[in-house]
Amino acid sequence: MADVYLTKEAYKELEEKLVYLKSEGRVDVANKIRVARSFGDISENSEYDAAREEEAILEQEIIQIEETLKNAKIISKTKADTSKVGVGCTVEVYDMGFEENLTFKIMGSIESDPTIGQISNESPTGKALIGKEKGDIVEVHTPAGVQKYKVLSIKY
Repeated sequence: MADVYLTKEAYKELEEKLVYLKSEGRVDVANKIRVARSFGDISENSEYDAAREEEAILEQEIIQIEETLKNAKIISKTKADTSKVGVGCTVEVYDMGFEENLTFKIMGSIESDPTIGQISNESPTGKALIGKEKGDIVEVHTPAGVQKYKVLSIKY
């Protein structure tokens, strides 16, 4: 699994979710399996099959969260090179095609939300901006074509 970038808050949320899934989540699924078994023959018991499927999904989610936490890199404002675009920064760019200013916050893929301007470091725009400095011209290759941006400011 590749490195996953998370804020301290997102890391804590994942830890809390993991604790919940390992305790209350597992207990809830175990109760559903117990109740479904009480209906009799499990070979033709759709409630039992559904509960076992829910258990498999829960266990897979636990494994996925554990793997994410194991590989997570916490976004640190104090260690960042503030002269270059990096994960955790807010970068203002000038879109040379549409002649407008845009602001992006570069986040890890788990926390990205393009609808509010938080883009993933793994997205075409995020990849193109990482490592750039104020004044640099960036070409972003997207399915819609090539977009050009000029980096105006970088804030952490």
